[in-house]
Amino acid sequence: MKKTLLILLSFIACGVFAQVGIGTTSPTAQLDINGTFRVRSSALTNNITAAKDSILVVDNIGNVSRVSSKTVLESNLKTCVKGSFASSGDVTLTLLAGTSKIGFDFVEFDLNNEFNTVTSDFTAKQNGIYQVSVQIKATSAIAIATNFGVAILKNGTVINRTSFANVGVALVNVTPPIRTVSTLVSLNTGDTISFNVLSTLLSLNLLGTREDCNFTINQIR
Repeated sequence: MKKTLLILLSFIACGVFAQVGIGTTSPTAQLDINGTFRVRSSALTNNITAAKDSILVVDNIGNVSRVSSKTVLESNLKTCVKGSFASSGDVTLTLLAGTSKIGFDFVEFDLNNEFNTVTSDFTAKQNGIYQVSVQIKATSAIAIATNFGVAILKNGTVINRTSFANVGVALVNVTPPIRTVSTLVSLNTGDTISFNVLSTLLSLNLLGTREDCNFTINQIR
């Protein structure tokens, strides 16, 4: 009888101590820690599939915290975007006050999903230095002395542009209908980049072909 009672008490004890709480009197797991914890040393793992939704990270003094796997990935994946027009047909822009936003609506690649093809805006997901370039080409030679150009805008403000009047020889326009501009820019998370066409014309037609009108944004640091 005593032996049976001892075995029964042992099972009860196992059930009582199956869950241990630190910082809580009501543990809901075998080890339930309500608060921070510290690991002074830990082993590295090559099991990449172990990181699905989130990762536990340890700082230089052993404090443990959690970060999403997506955040870790994007923090090491630099911006790389190339875009153009979705259609290869001519693109007509109506200019107000001598300028109009270029409605790029197609991306060939966008590693961090930062370009919105609906608004034609790039929104940076991380701080850094970015190389931004754009090229446009008019559908035909523009009249002599007509200004025509392209600009890069940060948060709606022009930061770089190329714009000049066409030159004529014997009443013939000899200026190529292509304008390009490139610049380095420092962006913080949430900053936007967009592109405008500049001209003294009321409307302007651009070629929709991707080899003629396109842009690239690359994070270099």
